[in-house]
Amino acid sequence: MKEATGELNMAVVVAISIAILAAFFFSYLWPIINNNFYRTSQCDKAACDCSNIEVVNDVEYCTPCYINGEEIPGMKCIFKG
Repeated sequence: MKEATGELNMAVVVAISIAILAAFFFSYLWPIINNNFYRTSQCDKAACDCSNIEVVNDVEYCTPCYINGEEIPGMKCIFKG
C-alpha cells in the first residue's frame, strides 16, 4: 500500500510540474513568440522607405512603413539590404 501511495504522490508532483510549466509558457513565452511572428509577417507585407535608417542596439530599421499605401505609425522593419 505504501508503494501505491508513493507512486500517487509522484504522479501528483509530475502533474503539478507540467501545469506550472504550461502556465509559464502560455502566460510569458507564447505572447513573445506570437508578437514576433505577427511583426515579421507584417514586415513581409509592408513597403518601407529605407532612406531613413534608424539604428537601435546595432540593428538597422527602416521607417516609415506602408501597407496597402497607408502609413502604419510606429512600425519599424529590419533593414535587409
